[in-house]
Amino acid sequence: MTQRTLGFVALVGGWLMASGVLQAHHSLAGVYDMKAEKELSGTVDKVQFTNPHGSLSVIVKNQDGSTTEWVLTLGSATALAQRGVGKIGPNALHTGDEIKVKCIPAKDGHPLGFLKSVTYADGHTVVVSGGGPND
Repeated sequence: MTQRTLGFVALVGGWLMASGVLQAHHSLAGVYDMKAEKELSGTVDKVQFTNPHGSLSVIVKNQDGSTTEWVLTLGSATALAQRGVGKIGPNALHTGDEIKVKCIPAKDGHPLGFLKSVTYADGHTVVVSGGGPND
């Protein structure tokens, strides 16, 4: 009887752990308006190349003179490196860089987005994501 109970507890515990992992990876469509695209110009405040998703903070000047910090979700550090975006090289992103970005904005209107492309001060553009679930 004890072995059956322990086996059942182990089975339920394993199932709960597995379901937590499956729920942890969310769909882009759950947060972002996949039918919209926003273009922003601003200054890089902070960039983090981490897995599973990095982030890019851009300070954008509003028409009234105030500023808004936009936080853009990036793909994985590996996916970005495959596209030539990193801490070094011609597509490096550093604090203080002036950039233009295209992103998929958050559904709820908060200054959040999923980064699609970056246009650097010299004019070259790097597409970092197609915005699909595998990007």
